[in-house]
Amino acid sequence: MVGYSRRRVLGGLGAGLAVAAWPGLAAAAGKALNRAALPNGGGSIPVIGMGTWRTFNVGGDPELREARTQVLAAFFEEGGGLIDSSPMYGSAQSVLGHGLEKLGYPDSLFAADKVWTRDGGATREQAAESSANWGLERFDLLQVHNLLAWEAHLETLQAMKEAGEVGAIGITTSHGRRRDQFERIMERHELDFIQLTYNIRDRWAEDRILPLAREKGIAVIANRPYQGGSLIRGVQRRGTPLPDWAGEIDCRTWADFLLKFIVSHPAVTCAIPATTSVEHVRENMAAGRGIMPDAAQRQRMIEALAEV
Repeated sequence: MVGYSRRRVLGGLGAGLAVAAWPGLAAAAGKALNRAALPNGGGSIPVIGMGTWRTFNVGGDPELREARTQVLAAFFEEGGGLIDSSPMYGSAQSVLGHGLEKLGYPDSLFAADKVWTRDGGATREQAAESSANWGLERFDLLQVHNLLAWEAHLETLQAMKEAGEVGAIGITTSHGRRRDQFERIMERHELDFIQLTYNIRDRWAEDRILPLAREKGIAVIANRPYQGGSLIRGVQRRGTPLPDWAGEIDCRTWADFLLKFIVSHPAVTCAIPATTSVEHVRENMAAGRGIMPDAAQRQRMIEALAEV
């Protein structure tokens, strides 16, 4: 994102060739997605981002790397911004770096990664390795992954932020793990972002975590928006049709329905579905456009899925 990250210098000719190879990227500006504000006047990002857990861990296979580059290209063609990864995700970081370089590091990229090591003194070392894998000089966001050695990492990340070495900092969890500790850290430390599991079935964060994030001005990234794919597979397996009234909130697919529920919550900044399919990327991104459900419609969505 301009103002946060400085992309690898590709050189005038190299960057030009990258854009020419992916002409669809030039159309991104005409496909506006709903956006959410970032903390402390840091601009805004599209409400639909992309996760890379499992989906981008394809090693050095050239065909699979090219396929993931196609996924990235579709993401940016549709106006995408935030991409999230982690050292935990195998080769995902280097696969991302490969694809982003081929695409010329689109300006809309908001690069989010994590620190994931028990060595509390290795924060900068791991961040530097991740930066090299992505091909970036710095990240827009660095998070402590699943609170692993969080005290030492968070202290270093704060110092890195103050020195301008990273744009924003945060913490993550998934599946509702360690929620009490997560809440205490939010209360006692200066965070820009949190990342947690939130979807139409996993709503544990609504009671205390999401209200606290809103109160403190902390941006929220929602992971596992489809419960690892089980929500989508469930409705598809049963051939469940969308509710008749889904068109009122511009839902044409179950992807629309499930993602709009998440990003319509007033505390949620961005959801990060992961996929290996260009078609599914485009379906995911469509959920970031048009009418968003209000509180009454969100309750109606919960009730509709409970009947499935």
